[in-house]
Amino acid sequence: MTSQTDRVVIIGVAGDSGCGKSTFLRRLIDLFGEEFMTVICLDDYHSLDRKGRKVAGVTALNPKANNFDLMAEQIRDLKNGKGIDKPIYNHETGELDPPERVEPNKVIVIEGLHPLYDERVRELVDFGVYLDISDEVKIQWKIQRDMAERGHTYEDILASINARKPDFSAYIEPQREFADVVIQVLPTQLVEDKEGKYLRVRLIQKEGVEGFEPAYLFDEGSTIDWRPCGRKLTCNYPGIKMYYGPDNYFGNEVSVLEVDGKFDNLEEMIYIESHLSKTGTKYYGEMTELLLKHKDYPGSENGTGLFQVLVGLKMRQTYEYLTVGKEAVAVAAEA
Repeated sequence: MTSQTDRVVIIGVAGDSGCGKSTFLRRLIDLFGEEFMTVICLDDYHSLDRKGRKVAGVTALNPKANNFDLMAEQIRDLKNGKGIDKPIYNHETGELDPPERVEPNKVIVIEGLHPLYDERVRELVDFGVYLDISDEVKIQWKIQRDMAERGHTYEDILASINARKPDFSAYIEPQREFADVVIQVLPTQLVEDKEGKYLRVRLIQKEGVEGFEPAYLFDEGSTIDWRPCGRKLTCNYPGIKMYYGPDNYFGNEVSVLEVDGKFDNLEEMIYIESHLSKTGTKYYGEMTELLLKHKDYPGSENGTGLFQVLVGLKMRQTYEYLTVGKEAVAVAAEA
């Protein structure tokens, strides 16, 4: 068995395809470093190739199209410091390619449709996040991508979302309950916005998770509504609205942070950061610096980017708690 200092930490990132997982993973690399973090796409554990799924009449979202026995066995081996021969699903051909060797690393991220679905795999995950994109936003994002880049019609896009919906509701969405953090992306409540220019993004943080303390705005446990626009934050109409407060989510006590609207100048994000506490930053301005590093990433100008960076910082803090110990992390936070 591995000792605490060389412990392998498993992070699960769940969500539907096209919901921002790849952008989030790129942000995590900034925090953990490419050499310390290995990403495993769980599509590689499809037991049926594209033709096989068609014959069986199932989608990739259906557990019948995935090998959870092998997934659980191999993630357990990695967590115990053993290398694996991981299968490969070829997205271009839709076929299964010969396996590749994967050695354990300090951080293993398992991302895809089902990281929190199977109980055996879920128990191996040290920190789980679910990216929850509302249907309205999902349709807008798919329209922007598929109509522009792939020549699909609006009807095609709607049909493809609706065809996946029963399996998505049955097998993907229930994982929200098991995530330590959910990033929820919803239509704005500030204005009527049919084009999806503005988003309302909620960060739902579970209470009572070992090594993880939810971030808060102003006063821990209070309920806060805040319009930061004014002399210290440039906001074009309709501005920015922030919220923080306690809630209940699938029977779990949670703390919710929310940003509705768009930031006009990311340089000023330091003003928002200075009012947030328990963010997991190691120095003043680190969150703003990480956002500015990739200001061209999708979602950087709204709550999506802010909360992806914040969750990444909290993951790093949890990693240090699990590998270095509680006292060392507390000392670092106070420094």
